[in-house]
Amino acid sequence: MARIEAVRGILASAEPGYRAPEGLRSRIDALIDAEAQAAPGPSARRPVERTPEFHPSAGVMAINRNWGGGLATGLALSAALLFALPQLIRSNTEDQLIDSHIRSLSLSSHLTDIATSNRHVVKPWFNGKIDFAPPVPELAAKGFPLVGGRLDYVDGHEAAAIVYRRRLHTINVFVLPAGKLSLPVSMSSKHEGYSVVRWTKNGLAFWAISDIDLADLELFQRTFVSEPSL
Repeated sequence: MARIEAVRGILASAEPGYRAPEGLRSRIDALIDAEAQAAPGPSARRPVERTPEFHPSAGVMAINRNWGGGLATGLALSAALLFALPQLIRSNTEDQLIDSHIRSLSLSSHLTDIATSNRHVVKPWFNGKIDFAPPVPELAAKGFPLVGGRLDYVDGHEAAAIVYRRRLHTINVFVLPAGKLSLPVSMSSKHEGYSVVRWTKNGLAFWAISDIDLADLELFQRTFVSEPSL
């Protein structure tokens, strides 16, 4: 219980920056209800009481429950950490990537190292330059034409930057190995006036950054993930 209260304290003090994924609350409620119904009886454990507060626009869940079992406790910690951890670890990396995005727009020669709309050229260009293979889906038909790619650096490590357009706006997609800590859902935020969407897939971490509306960038992320790549 002390661990839950500690995590809830972190959530209460952290400035919200991410949106909670749709349906998270209902999935947690369903699992807790299932555990409560499977309990041996009222004498063996206390009833589950709920007075949840949920703020989907901020990505913060405040749960006030009389937890009874291991499943409920695990769900509480998992849900809390899901939203607390990005608040605690995002600042430095996110700041670096936004700086890289701004720098790529300020220096015309830095936007792309390989300038082409042909993904069959962009993807193999990274071979031998980084030790992972970033996906390069074709999104022009969806309103996000490919511009090219370049090498960039995050925390002193090489990263792939894949560049797309949305009308007159530039979208930088930074790709790097996800490491041991990865998030199972995408996270969206506004940071220093820029829209940021972060997600992980197949062992890679993706950060899409642009000055377009956040809803537009979230559409880009869903399109990027759903389209096949080489």
